[in-house]
Amino acid sequence: MTAITPPAGGANTSPAALRRVAQRFEAQALGALLQPVFGEAPKGFLSGGSAEAQWRPMLVEQYAKSWSQRGGVGIANAVHAEMLRMQGRSAGEPPLTPPSTNPAPEGTAP
Repeated sequence: MTAITPPAGGANTSPAALRRVAQRFEAQALGALLQPVFGEAPKGFLSGGSAEAQWRPMLVEQYAKSWSQRGGVGIANAVHAEMLRMQGRSAGEPPLTPPSTNPAPEGTAP
């Protein structure tokens, strides 16, 4: 796996900027999840026909963006935490090592 390096040119990597990027990512993910739901909406007498079909993706995008701005489902929090962790690692902090999944044999010190 290759290391991810921070962008050159002094990109804005403040916690607030990273938070905005994480929220945008969550909105995009939610939009992708909601698109099939709205695509299967019943077509009836009050259906908007082809005009509704043209505008539906933008409506879904706005629903997802609004949902993300109001707290979302937690995707932004996880992405933001990972971005901060990666930013710390690129600043020279040692990488976190995952806990061992293999317990020490009985009678030996961990």
